[in-house]
Amino acid sequence: MEKLWLKNYQPGVEHDIDIDSFRSIDEVFERSVAKFRSRPAMANMGKVLSYGDLNQHVAEFASFLQHRLGLKRGDRVALMMPNLLQYPIGVFGTLRAGLTVVNVNPLYTPRELEHQLNDSGAETIVILENFASVLEEVIARTRIKHVIVASIGDMLDFPKSAIVNFVIRKIKKMVPAWNLPGHIRFPAALAEGRRQAPEPVDLNHDDIAFLQYTGGTTGVAKGAMLSHGNIVANMLQAGAWIRPVIHEGQEVIVTALPLYHIFSLTANLMTFTEVGALNVLITNPRDIAGFIKEMKNYKVTAITGVNTLFNALLNHPDFKTVDFSTWRLTLGGGMAVQKAVADKWKQVTGVTLVEAYGLTETSPAACINPLNLKEYNGSIGLPVSSTEIQVRDAEGRELPVGEAGELFIRGPQVMKGYWQRPDETAKVIGVDGFLATGDMAMVTPGGFVKLVDRKKDMILVSGFNVYPNEIEDVVAMHPGVLEVACIGVPDEKSGEVVKVFVTRKDPTLTERDIIEHCRKNLTGYKVPRHVEFRNELPKTNVGKILRRALRDQELAKSP
Repeated sequence: MEKLWLKNYQPGVEHDIDIDSFRSIDEVFERSVAKFRSRPAMANMGKVLSYGDLNQHVAEFASFLQHRLGLKRGDRVALMMPNLLQYPIGVFGTLRAGLTVVNVNPLYTPRELEHQLNDSGAETIVILENFASVLEEVIARTRIKHVIVASIGDMLDFPKSAIVNFVIRKIKKMVPAWNLPGHIRFPAALAEGRRQAPEPVDLNHDDIAFLQYTGGTTGVAKGAMLSHGNIVANMLQAGAWIRPVIHEGQEVIVTALPLYHIFSLTANLMTFTEVGALNVLITNPRDIAGFIKEMKNYKVTAITGVNTLFNALLNHPDFKTVDFSTWRLTLGGGMAVQKAVADKWKQVTGVTLVEAYGLTETSPAACINPLNLKEYNGSIGLPVSSTEIQVRDAEGRELPVGEAGELFIRGPQVMKGYWQRPDETAKVIGVDGFLATGDMAMVTPGGFVKLVDRKKDMILVSGFNVYPNEIEDVVAMHPGVLEVACIGVPDEKSGEVVKVFVTRKDPTLTERDIIEHCRKNLTGYKVPRHVEFRNELPKTNVGKILRRALRDQELAKSP
C-alpha cells in the first residue's frame, strides 16, 4: 500500500528510524544514565531514584544474577510484581546480565502461573511476597531453582520501609502465609551484587529481551519473543512520535498501567526512560483517591492509560482539583477509547486524549494518532515511522483505500515469533514479513486507520486480552457442566466483560457455583460477569458451538 499516512505526520516526526542507533536496550538505558544521571528517574510511595541511583541498583542486580546465581546469556527470569521500584531494577538488571525477562501478571492463579513458568522454562523468579503463596502451590511442578522475594517497602528509606512492611503484613494482612525454602530477599540480592561489577554482555538485535505472554490469535497462552531489536525499534518509533511535543529530561509521566503489560512496559518504562523522564509508579491504581493524591505531588506532563482508567478518574470528584497546567500528553491504548470519555477528558484537563493501537506481537506500537490532534477522531491513528500496513480480504488480496478487511503490519517492531511454537508463528507471520493482526480495519484517503470489527473471538476487558478457549476449558472442568460457550458482551465500565452460556449436567448447578469455580482458576478480569443456563447451545452441522450465533442473539437484545 502506498504510504498515504506520511502526508499527515506531525511536522518534525521522522518517516523512518535508524534501528542501528543502538544494539540493545541496555545501550539505550546507559546513554540515558550518562545524559540524565542526576535527574529523577523513578518515584514510588514518596521515594525517588535518580538515573544514577537506578543504574547502581541495576548493576547490583545484574551482578547478583550472574555471579551468585550463575545465570547464562539467554536464561529466563520471571518477574511477578506490580508497579514498584523493584520492577525497573529487575527488568533493566536482567537485561544487562544478558538474560530474558518473562513478565508474569501478579494476580495469576496457580494454574496460570504454572503454565507460564513451564512454557518459558524460567528457572529464576522475582516475586512480591504478597503472591508467594501462589508460587508455593506450584513450584514443585516447575523448573524454578532460584526465588527472590520482594516486599512492598524494600526500596523505601528506613524507618518508612519497616513501617510499610509491618502494616502490609500485620495490620492489613495482605501477605498470606508462605514457605519457599532457600529463597533470598531482594535487598540481600542487591547487597550481594554490590560486591563486584557485572560482566559485560555483548548483546545485539537478535537477542530475546522479553517473553511477553499473550493468547495471540488462537487463545493458547504463548510467549511472544520480543528481541532487543524489536524493543529498541519501538522505543525509537514512539520517541520520534513524541519528540515534537516533549522536553527531554523534563517530563513527568504517570505510570498507572501495570508494567508487566506491554503497553506500559514500552510506552512508559522504555520510551520515557530514553528521553530522561521521571516515571511516577502507581502501585494500586484501583485506589483512585490515593492515585489522585499521589499525582498531586508531581508536576505531571504525561499520562498513558486505558479507557476504563480515564473514565474512573473523570468520575472521581477529586480529579477536578488536580492542577492540569503542566499536562501536555495523554495517550490511550489497550482497548477502544470511547468518544464520550475522550470528550470529557478534553473538557476537564484541556488535553486531547490521543488514541493509539498495538499488539503484544508488535512490541506494541503500530499506529498512533498525531499528538497535535485537536479533538478525538475515532481512528487508531497513522502507522508509526518505518511501519507498513496492508488491508487484505479473506483470500489474502490487498484491498484499496476505504475497503474493510484484515489489518496486516510489517516493521522492525514485529516479534521474532512465538516461543518454541513455529507452527503458531507461521499462522500469523507470512514469508513477506507481514503480521496478521486478526483485526478488521479500513484506511482512509488520509492514511488514518479505523478498526471496524474483530475477526478473532478474543474479548478485550479493560485492555487485557481474554480468550474464550481458556474460559471454556476452565468452566468445562466443573463436574456439573455439560457444555459451555464464552463470548464478550458490551460493558460501560470495561468495554467488554465475559459471559458464559452453560448447559448443565447437574440440574442444581447455579451461577454462583460457576463463578466461584472460575475465581479459583482465573485472574479476576477473566472471571465471567454473566452466566446464562440453556437447554442447548447453537451448533454447526458438525457439532461445533457457534459463538457468533450467541453474540448475534446478545446484540439483538440491545435496545
